Amino acid sequence: MLIRIRSKLGNFRFEFLPTADISELLSKILETSPDADPSTITISNQPRGNETKVSRLKGRNLQSLGLKHGDLVFVAYQSRETGPSSSPIPEVSVPSTNGQPSAAEADTGTKPWEAVQEDAVDVYWRSQDGKMPRSRDSRFCKHGANGMCDYCMPLEPYDATYHSEQNIKHLSYHAYLRKITPKASGTAASLIPPLSPLSYKVKVPCPNQSHAPWPAGICTACQPSAITLQSQPFRMVDHLEIASTDIVDRFLQAWRLTGLQRFGFFIGHYEPYDKVPMGIKAVVEAIYEPPQEGELDGLTVAIPWEEEPRIKELARNASKPLTVVGYVFTDLDPTPDDRTKSVYKRHGGSFFLSSLEAIFAATLQKANPTTSRSSTDGHFASRLVTAVLTGTEDGGIDVSAYQVSEQATAMVEADMIEASVDPGIVRVKEEDRSHDSARYVPDVFFRYKNEYGLEVKKSAKPCFPVEYLLVNVSHGFPQNPSPLFQSTKFSIEHRPGLESQRIEDVLSLLLQLGAPELPLSRHSTGDDTHKRVELARSLSDWHLIAFLGTTGLFSENDIKAFMRAVSSPNVLEDVTLLDPLLATDGWQTLMTFAREHAPPQHPSTSAPRTSSRTMDQDIPQEIFDQIAAQQPTGGGSGNTSSAGIRICPHCTYENTHSGTDCEVCGLPLG
Repeated sequence: MLIRIRSKLGNFRFEFLPTADISELLSKILETSPDADPSTITISNQPRGNETKVSRLKGRNLQSLGLKHGDLVFVAYQSRETGPSSSPIPEVSVPSTNGQPSAAEADTGTKPWEAVQEDAVDVYWRSQDGKMPRSRDSRFCKHGANGMCDYCMPLEPYDATYHSEQNIKHLSYHAYLRKITPKASGTAASLIPPLSPLSYKVKVPCPNQSHAPWPAGICTACQPSAITLQSQPFRMVDHLEIASTDIVDRFLQAWRLTGLQRFGFFIGHYEPYDKVPMGIKAVVEAIYEPPQEGELDGLTVAIPWEEEPRIKELARNASKPLTVVGYVFTDLDPTPDDRTKSVYKRHGGSFFLSSLEAIFAATLQKANPTTSRSSTDGHFASRLVTAVLTGTEDGGIDVSAYQVSEQATAMVEADMIEASVDPGIVRVKEEDRSHDSARYVPDVFFRYKNEYGLEVKKSAKPCFPVEYLLVNVSHGFPQNPSPLFQSTKFSIEHRPGLESQRIEDVLSLLLQLGAPELPLSRHSTGDDTHKRVELARSLSDWHLIAFLGTTGLFSENDIKAFMRAVSSPNVLEDVTLLDPLLATDGWQTLMTFAREHAPPQHPSTSAPRTSSRTMDQDIPQEIFDQIAAQQPTGGGSGNTSSAGIRICPHCTYENTHSGTDCEVCGLPLG
């Protein structure tokens, strides 16, 4: 087969067998580029980006790399500095005669995209063909029941006609992968990954090494190309699903009480989404609120947040592993005429996400990439969803969900854009070469339709609409909610002045549920089973578990067992699932504190019968014993009982002394 090679020295053509080793291609490259440093040679299927070092492809043949007749391979390398003998030609793999890998193969190591562990939803979609079946069309299909034609054959997940008919604006991530992955005879794992992270930074050092590094010098080989902003054809998440309305109601409660805006991170997981071909949805099971300062028209939150490692580790130990799938913030303002309604401020006539919020979203998405076997460095884009709780047109409150595009993330990483006073406008920064962290800003353009319906290309400097950076994500609530956590009643963290998380509240709750007396399920009675169900329901609270992890009462293994037990979907139906929790040392320690926290039990026979006044709980037991020992045995009359006890008509305390006033309230006994 014919393979074309393009390097900085020109274009070349060579004939290879499909089974030819990569070493043969390398030798041809060195023939055409005698000054190339072999250890720096990279090949790619596109002019810029997706470069892969030849040294990483040892032992691979051209067919397994997806190369076919007529393909064009782009070659880049660094020139030798001290002549041809300065850098030896790297070894290529030689087949071993004993069936074991050769020394060169052993030195190759694992490629970045092969070492990553993808999310369970990615593993699922890679095992599916993704095609959409169609039934036989009675109008056009002329074949038998077992036949197939163009009118009834399954559609590819990226079929443009289907997406247009179903009003689906973006391809799902895996449908996009199916579209851009070459149809080669080898398996997908054997191909060069089709994705490469987008970057608008100047390459340092320059691949040509013909000038001083940036900012002292720049050339076409190291500077980024001009940017044309366009709608991203795919999205990493197609739908945001909040497992229960209670999750949002508890989050909104702080705003309802104070009027100050709130921020929280979505804790959840990813699942297949059947409304979009090969779709993915983010399912929110809880909201964790980091330390923040709310204001009437905004808020301040520290990023990165201090408790992120602990919260992520706690989430990973749920019965269904959880992670941070996004974040949510409020932008609510009551209307002047009716304080029960909210101002409708985010719409097509104003903005959906402000430029500041879009830059914030890009920053967080860059910090939370998605692991991918289809990317040259093992990571690509992000599944972090941005959600806003804001007013609707009729004055209600609804969720809006977005992501920002890869272009937005790359521009923020390159320090090219900034927020403006107008929330719907993004400013392009000026180029700056005056310091070490110099900024290079290439030409930026965007397209729009003018008043005549014609598409026009316009420079984005100094500013452009923020909509060019946004990717819409649908949202909703399940028809039959089955949240992982059964309760949302425990106090929420970092709400000073509104709610406080105290161990005393936990102990009181456990005493109310009778937890200290509960045995393991093998010793349970019918009444114990009912108590265990109520205990499981109360303990299955994300905020309660997150708080107990900070008390020091539970070891790392104990808190893992706690999370697994109370987050089980069947914990209310199968009470034995609580057994691993009740058997931990941390739980036993908590029960000891609960018993000590219980109020003292007053004697029912030897001590005088008193009223249910709370002041009695502060009287030491010794006083009751002394009073009981001095009780007279004779009878009496009036308000004096047969045991010589006189009941106070004011506080109902049973007096045993001979005085005229009550020894508790001090009023006359009558």
